[in-house]
Amino acid sequence: MLIELRNLPAPAKLNLFLHVTGRRADGYHLLETVFQFVDLQDSLDLRLRDDGLLGRLGPPGDIPPETDLTLSAARALQEATSCRYGVDITLRKSIPIGAGLGGGSSDAATVLLGLNRLWQLDLDRRCLSDIARTLGADVPVFIFGRNAFATGIGDQLRPIDLPPRWFVLLMPPVAVATAGVFGDAKLTRNTKPITIFGFSEQAPGLGGRNDLQPVVLKRQPAVKAALVVLTNETRAVDAAAATSVRMTGSGACVFAALERFDVAQEIAQRVLRHNVGTVHVVSGLAKHPLGSRQVG
Repeated sequence: MLIELRNLPAPAKLNLFLHVTGRRADGYHLLETVFQFVDLQDSLDLRLRDDGLLGRLGPPGDIPPETDLTLSAARALQEATSCRYGVDITLRKSIPIGAGLGGGSSDAATVLLGLNRLWQLDLDRRCLSDIARTLGADVPVFIFGRNAFATGIGDQLRPIDLPPRWFVLLMPPVAVATAGVFGDAKLTRNTKPITIFGFSEQAPGLGGRNDLQPVVLKRQPAVKAALVVLTNETRAVDAAAATSVRMTGSGACVFAALERFDVAQEIAQRVLRHNVGTVHVVSGLAKHPLGSRQVG
């Protein structure tokens, strides 16, 4: 039996657009978005315990255990399966917290995928997805394992093929609380759905918008400043690509989508001179780096 799984990847995601199309009676918002995996990722180690206890080893200390989604994921899986085993979790963060990149959700999904193997549970993708939904709306897509067109609260997923792209990520030094953004009275909640077919027709470009962006820009001057810088520097190098610049998720990260690595690098270097945040150049991924075998 396996004792430990090391260096399990938890990739970040981008929302290529994010439309809020309505609100359910229970308060959850209805969304339409495309999830794009990118190769910025956290890393996790899972070490088997035979006493049933769930623990966390080492940093990050800025995530309290009671709000740590990795522990929540392990607990949810343990309770759903009545598993007698436990685990010690080591998490190494590269994805910023509160950036709209899905880091916590991805970490949780990787714990579910890893423990499914470590605990020898042999659950299929549907079972893992049902557990993932209890942890957050973004967790299921990482179990799904592919770039996806999402509706519902972000958990109704259809696979979608996206063209190869490079992305310049600019992360201002602020964290955005998702709940506050969705609770803002000025949030647009009635965007007309474009459907997967409408998105497929414009797939080479990035149509649509992020409905959360105007709310965040009013609340967070640092995000607005980052968006202005990235837009201006992208326009100076590749005017057509400037239309792709937008915020992902509920922020704070903003991104530009490029077709060429050298162009992405040039834009990143120009943005760095402004000292408005951390800059990464990342590539898009077609699927979760753990591969389809682990996700069903």
